[in-house]
Order: sequence, then structure tokens, then C-alpha cells
Amino acid sequence: MATVAPTPLLKDELDIVIPTIRNLDFLEMWRPFFQPYHLIIVQDGDPSKTIKVPEGFDYELYNRNDINRILGPKASCISFKDSACRCFGYMVSKKKYIFTIDDDCFVAKDPSGKEINALEQHIKNLLSPSTPFFLQHPLVKPRERNTRYVDAVMTIPKGTLFPMCGMNLGFNRELIGPAMYFGLMGDGQPIGRYDDMWAGWCTKVICDHLGLGIKTGLPYIWHSKASNPFVNLKKEYKGIYWQEELIPFFQSATLPKECTSVQKCYIELSKQVRAKLGKVDEYFLKLADAMVTWIEAWDELNPSGGASAELPNGAGK
Repeated sequence: MATVAPTPLLKDELDIVIPTIRNLDFLEMWRPFFQPYHLIIVQDGDPSKTIKVPEGFDYELYNRNDINRILGPKASCISFKDSACRCFGYMVSKKKYIFTIDDDCFVAKDPSGKEINALEQHIKNLLSPSTPFFLQHPLVKPRERNTRYVDAVMTIPKGTLFPMCGMNLGFNRELIGPAMYFGLMGDGQPIGRYDDMWAGWCTKVICDHLGLGIKTGLPYIWHSKASNPFVNLKKEYKGIYWQEELIPFFQSATLPKECTSVQKCYIELSKQVRAKLGKVDEYFLKLADAMVTWIEAWDELNPSGGASAELPNGAGK
């Protein structure tokens, strides 16, 4: 008898979101793992450029013209010329789960030489409880960070911040999607490349308040950085400087018990950003406005609820 291949986990419940400025040849390496799933590609930069996607993938592609058409004036909250634009993909997805990866990330191998199915590991992590359950944040670039393969997944303690990496990330969109705003970065902004850090800090404060868990650890991927580290430093230096204010802000941030949904939490956090970080730099006044615009745009595109459903404090799922 012919064997029937098993249906991939969450095949119809998960979207893969990829921000890009180039042809997606990197997908060939990921084909055995990604091809069964739907891709949402967010094209950054020049919208007249044609991005080539390898044959055989099921995908939808959005460029800046599409973002402007769909969101109208609220498109101002979506970053331009920065990978922060990926969060538009979270907004237009209709799936329960999101996995996002960059186009310069490739399949890593475990110590035995076996290729690591990063997506499968993310799904396993998402489907097993943390304390409680929700998001998976990975370790990346093993050669640059350490020489050991750390075979571990752990829950980040309540009250502890963490440096979220957006290039290899999985989360439950229905539970926490509206908090996954990657901020105002790149073109026209005084900062870039801090998008995932910002989203991670906001998300952690909200998850702690609502009783939702965040994991760190496996899976590994191989990051072959396509960007220039010196150009990156110019984009990041204000963030490095501002961290002296940002980290204490998030460490001390608290949300009132009336904030029983992700949206309410995020709006409250935007008010605190305006009141406290607005004194650090005018940029944070603009960012606070964009946080509100993001929630308004999210709710317009997702009117049926999902993450807008209220959760009793401490009652994570």
C-alpha cells in the first residue's frame, strides 16, 4: 500500500510572514519545511520592483502601495525601509498562529548534522504549555553567540524583560497579535532596527499582566547577515543610548486591572510612553500616536474579535 504523508502541524492555522527587499531564493532551502504553509510577504522599499518567489509556494505579497491602499491614512504607522514593516503581515493574516523569519536566515544543523526544522519546533513549543502559554522566542547565530548547541526551551519569568528577535519568532496571533507592533523605524525616523526589541518589551509587560507566557530557546536557525554592520550601527546608536531610559521604563510599567484585553493594555501603554518617554525625545510622542493608530487599524481589519476578546487578569490560556 502507498503511504500517505502526514498533514503538517497547523497547516491551515499558521501563516509565515517574511519582510523582504530582494528575491526570495532563500526559500529553496526551506522548501521541505515551508511549502505546505501559506506565506505573507511584505515587500519593503521600492514598490515598483518585482520580487521573485520560487515556484510552488502559496503566498500573497504586499508592497507599500498595497499597504497605503488597505490602511489609508493609518498606513503611517507601518515603517518604511526597515524590517519593522513585517507587522503589517500580522495585521492582515487571518490565521491563529504566526511564524516570521528574515530572508537571510537559513536552515541550521544539530550536532549530529541533521537539518533543523525550525518551524516544526516553534509549533511544538506553541502547542505545549509554558507558565502559562503563548509565544516562542529563539536563540540565533550560534557561531557568534556560543560554541555549544543548547538543547533547551524555557519560560521567561514574570517581571523579567528579554531581547526579542523578530527574525525567528512564533506567536499566537489570536492571543497577543495586537501587541506585536514593531514600532516606527527606518525612513523618516531617528532610529532603525530596534523594532523587535520594542515589540518584545511591550509584549512582555502585557503578557505578564494578562497571565500569558513567553518561551525562549530552540529552534536554532543559521543567520547569514545580509546587512552592513557599520550601517546598522548608525541606525541603532540612538536606541543603544535610549536603552538607559527604555529598560527602566518597561521594568517599572504596570497596567491597571481595567485593562482586560490586549488592545486596552496597549492603549494604556501608549499613554505611559507619551507621558514618560516623551520627555526623553520627541520621537516617543510620535511613537505613542502610532501605537494608537496601529490598534485602530488592527481593529478595523479584524472586527470579529480574536485578540480583542477580554481575558480575566491572570487567566492565561
